[in-house]
Amino acid sequence: MFILMVVVFVLGYTAIALEHPLKIDKAASALITGVLCWLIYITGSQSIISLGNSPSWNSFSQLHEITPTISNIKDFIVHHEIINHLGEISEILFFLLGAMTIVEMIDRHDGFKIITDKIQTTNKVKLLWILSFLAFFMSALLDNMTTTIVMVALLRKLIDDKKTRWFFASMIVIAANAGGAWSPIGDVTTIMLWIGGQITAANIIEEVFLPSVANIVAPLIILTFTLKGHIAHPKINEKEKSLTTKKEQLTLLILGIAGLLFVPAFKTITHLPPYMGMLFSLGIIWVVSEIMHKDKPEEIKKQLRVSNVLKRVDTPTILFFLGILTAVAALQSAGQLNLFSHVLNDKLGNVYGIGLSIGVLSSIVDNVPLVAGAMGMYPIADPGTTGFLGNFIIDGRFWEFIAYTAGTGGSLLIIGSAAGVAAMGLEKIDFIWYVKKITLLALVGYFAGAGVYWLGL
Repeated sequence: MFILMVVVFVLGYTAIALEHPLKIDKAASALITGVLCWLIYITGSQSIISLGNSPSWNSFSQLHEITPTISNIKDFIVHHEIINHLGEISEILFFLLGAMTIVEMIDRHDGFKIITDKIQTTNKVKLLWILSFLAFFMSALLDNMTTTIVMVALLRKLIDDKKTRWFFASMIVIAANAGGAWSPIGDVTTIMLWIGGQITAANIIEEVFLPSVANIVAPLIILTFTLKGHIAHPKINEKEKSLTTKKEQLTLLILGIAGLLFVPAFKTITHLPPYMGMLFSLGIIWVVSEIMHKDKPEEIKKQLRVSNVLKRVDTPTILFFLGILTAVAALQSAGQLNLFSHVLNDKLGNVYGIGLSIGVLSSIVDNVPLVAGAMGMYPIADPGTTGFLGNFIIDGRFWEFIAYTAGTGGSLLIIGSAAGVAAMGLEKIDFIWYVKKITLLALVGYFAGAGVYWLGL
């Protein structure tokens, strides 16, 4: 049963990776995988626990002085492990739901149009630098997937040629992933590490910012000398009317970004979980938008209300995270992740080798479960711990480095990150084309950033 859980997890992952050929949404595969892992765990619980690989059972049984009977083990799984993991997972899901709704509100009010209308150049190199750094900083404030969606929408207004748009969209994926890696709210993995207590907001910005800059600057420097020519603008329908005024667009843009930036400050001041700050920001924006549109015709108000915008939020993505994090939680509770951590320690022996490996793996396997797995494999060490385990204290080298590698390693393949999958879906970017044109550039950036972090710059 112990091995069967891993087999089911791998098969589930395969179904997720083959989402497009199978024509089955990855959220469905993730949910089935998550439930099956727990089902196998509780069915073979006594034999699995008897292997001694579950740290959570070992500490629980010692604390409560109970014996490993079937009744005690099942009670431990149902009333302790599932409840504890569900609480941790729910914090992430509610945070994402609030953040995605706020971003959708800004987009629905054409708030991002204020930024995109400022871009006038047609020079490929200059435009690529502008868009890449715009995506880099937007991703830090929003998240990499949302930033990519917004930027791809912008590209459709700026670039007519499909292959040129593919290239720019791919570079935006690299920039968005790099931007998300140094911000506590820029990527699901950094959100997980921040909420989990492995990193603090100020420290991750300070330590990972320069490596992230190197990650996008290195490929951009190469392209500065190799990319030539100008882009051609597509024809745009100027008659299309916006539902909001310029003042309303600016108000929602400022309010939305301020609401997102408020979350780290809220956690620092109140010590409450970040999702509460995010939900508070959403509530404020909800009230302001209702007041703002109270005198408008009902048909327009309906389109601009949060209740309507919620329908546009990517619910399958949230369910995907629920499923995959549930599956990882089962492997953490049963002890497979603990066993895997010992293998990594024995084979690689240092945090940089482990971190780089996880980053490369994240280009093949989604980085969310990889980081969740790392969080399960390596408990937070006590302050003052030295030696190898000293890398696992709060804001330790391992957590900082994995925030960088897991956040940027997904850029190596188009399917390796939420941003890449979003761009692939929106622009129908070919997998093989990405490998030929982008992977080497992404690899240069990946190791450039890792080198900057390793050197402590």
